[in-house]
Amino acid sequence: MNDKLSDVVSHFFDFGATADLLSRDFVQQALLASALLALVSGIVGPLIVMRQMSFAVHGSSELSLTGAAFALLAGFNIGIGALLGSALAAVLFGILGQRARERDSAIGVVLAFGLGLAVLFIHLYPGRTGTSFALLTGQIVGVGYSGLALLTVVAVVVIAVLAVSYRPLLFATVDPEVAAGRGVPVRGLGIVFAALVGVTAAQGVQIVGALLVMSLLITPAAAAARVFTSPVKAMGASVLFAETAAIGGLVLSLAPGVPVSVFVTTISFAIFLVCWLVGSRR
Repeated sequence: MNDKLSDVVSHFFDFGATADLLSRDFVQQALLASALLALVSGIVGPLIVMRQMSFAVHGSSELSLTGAAFALLAGFNIGIGALLGSALAAVLFGILGQRARERDSAIGVVLAFGLGLAVLFIHLYPGRTGTSFALLTGQIVGVGYSGLALLTVVAVVVIAVLAVSYRPLLFATVDPEVAAGRGVPVRGLGIVFAALVGVTAAQGVQIVGALLVMSLLITPAAAAARVFTSPVKAMGASVLFAETAAIGGLVLSLAPGVPVSVFVTTISFAIFLVCWLVGSRR
């Protein structure tokens, strides 16, 4: 029994194998992609939590999965397909959920339909099962130069848009009625932010998978909100937590060869528990 346990531990913590893999180009690309996604997720996440859009993130990720699965079946770039799926999600959420009380039900309806289409596309895909399964659980080491370039462009665009619109967006998030009375385009900012959330979730599909994208977009931000009330401090902590989960999860996943999302979600949840305990004691 002890021998089996030691074999499992040595398999999961083979530092020699991890060091060897860290010297490879594809792993270094994966580390950079993880850092970029964590940066964007950490910045966007606190606003998602403040606007209570966690369910919308789940819906966007499922539609991104649909787009990525169709791209896999049709033979074009998965990242482009995921972006198209997230764009479609933003349009459908905007059309079907114009009223606040209808938003959750609209997201649920679109999510179910999109997930059904994704299952169909994955079923029809003639290639390796592991390739399509990676859309659900993530396959960061398969991002490649094209995926990294797309992620870099998305990160720059998202950060630039947030930098320009941060103050009015924060105002519209904290008190939308007063913001609207002051002339802030609350509805327009909401659509823009939904689009930013969608494209960020689409990039997360390749790294942590469609089913677990919230481990980077929601969990670090929710943890930061437990210990910080300042939006700026919460955003900084969220970025730190997301980077820790993404990079730490990737490094830990190298030796055992398990999907990176397993460790990303575990680290994110552990951080949340610690922050929850700290926040509860205050």
